[in-house]
Amino acid sequence: MALMPVEEALERILDGAAPADMPELLPLAESFNRVLARDLRALRTHPPFAASAMDGYAVRASEAGAGAVLALQGEAAAGHEFDGVLAPGSAIRIFTGAPVPEGADTVVIQENAERLDNTSVRINVAAEPARHIRHAGVDFEEGRTGLEAGRILDAGAITFAAAMNHAALPVYKRPKVAVLATGDELRLPGQDLGPGQIIASNTFGVAALARGAGADVIDLGIAEDRMDSLDAALDKAMAQGADVLVTIGGASVGDHDLVQKALAARGMDLDFWKIAMRPGKPLMAGRLGALRVLGLPGNPASSLVCAHLFLEPLIARLAGRPAPRRVRKAGLGAELPANDVRQDYLRGDFTEDASGALTAIPMPKQDSSLMKVFADARCLIIRPPFAAAAKPGDPCEVMILRD
Repeated sequence: MALMPVEEALERILDGAAPADMPELLPLAESFNRVLARDLRALRTHPPFAASAMDGYAVRASEAGAGAVLALQGEAAAGHEFDGVLAPGSAIRIFTGAPVPEGADTVVIQENAERLDNTSVRINVAAEPARHIRHAGVDFEEGRTGLEAGRILDAGAITFAAAMNHAALPVYKRPKVAVLATGDELRLPGQDLGPGQIIASNTFGVAALARGAGADVIDLGIAEDRMDSLDAALDKAMAQGADVLVTIGGASVGDHDLVQKALAARGMDLDFWKIAMRPGKPLMAGRLGALRVLGLPGNPASSLVCAHLFLEPLIARLAGRPAPRRVRKAGLGAELPANDVRQDYLRGDFTEDASGALTAIPMPKQDSSLMKVFADARCLIIRPPFAAAAKPGDPCEVMILRD
């Protein structure tokens, strides 16, 4: 099978990916950072009445010239409206949020008035009509769309939804991503290692990335290099309703690489398993019914680079989120040799000048098994296939991993 270009591989992995048709209804308190699945209309008008925007005195502007003395008729506070009509030559003490009494057309702020006694107030600065009044519906009106589907529910959106009188919100379901490490050599962190054994570290990084992209993660643990062990893990993924199965390692075609065989035995439609990229060439993609399968390479840098390139945008699409925007323009900070047929993703760091321009510096070691190098890297420097030799200052693109 020929090596597939990265762009085509991503297009095929994302083909047909969409959020579940039926949203879930979550209480406001549980909706933060979820994605709104339906347009949200206001269930009330806000404010529902003309309200004072300041503490002061509700008056008729025509009666409240500089030096005017008005009789105090009563008081209006938030949640306690004045019961009656403003009488001629009078003022009503009013507080922020209180309904403006009938007959009043403006509010004189308390700094512009002087309380003479308990029965009257003097206006020191002439009132202007319609000042310091929030008119009914100035924020939003009942029945109008306030938030559109696809909005990520941040603090502002949740506050707005609550103000529109929604106690629960329709949100896209989080896709369920099942993560399975494979290999007889793997042990969990904290376990003792025997001869030839290593720690299964990739699983935790890939799972963290999946959660950060908006998925719920099903940890399938480690499957041994036996068909029955793989079958048991696949049974668990299916039983828990996984939308995406991510396998780590064992997806090639060697004698001990059984993942493809186990999935093929269940009827997986294999799309491809080799990509023209470095690191990450042996990446498998396919479908097992509605289950999307992504087989990541076993080397840590390879699996994490592929997870950023393919798993993160897939989860975003399934969760109804916008595609992550990680790629930026930069200038190279070092010489690089000409590239071959595979697209390179070099682990690197970057600097940023006062204008925001980036300079990308590749790490001296690029072996795909090196975990410290990836942990230290803040970007991936992208080298297209057959790129010519480059010198410092030449333009390039970088995928930002972290600020």
